[in-house]
Amino acid sequence: MPHNGVKEKLVKEWLHKAEEDFKTAGFLLKCDDCLTNVIAYHAQQAAEKFLKAFLTANQIMFPKTHDLQRLLELTGTINPQMMQELNDIIILTPYGVEIRYPGDRPDASQEEVNKAVEMILRVRNCVLDALRNIV
Repeated sequence: MPHNGVKEKLVKEWLHKAEEDFKTAGFLLKCDDCLTNVIAYHAQQAAEKFLKAFLTANQIMFPKTHDLQRLLELTGTINPQMMQELNDIIILTPYGVEIRYPGDRPDASQEEVNKAVEMILRVRNCVLDALRNIV
């Protein structure tokens, strides 16, 4: 287990990276030439990094993964309510990898990215609320 100072530094780094993705998705959503796949990617990345910040703050080891369901399961070991509240974000998982490459997955729609940005706002609020008592 990392020393408290090291843990706090890691949590802040995860939160900083999550905020970058969160702000990027929100900024791009406002553009006229909406880049839906890029927004979807940053939405998934923000959700992933916010969850990893929470897990780091609680000293829960996690694998290198983009699988939001796996990260939520780990979150649920210490905060079942958060896991339940955020369970629907698992639909963002394919945006972490699949949407970045050509293939069978269609482009994200405007409706999908609007919902994705709403979801990451909810993830952000849940995680920051939970971390108020920890970090």
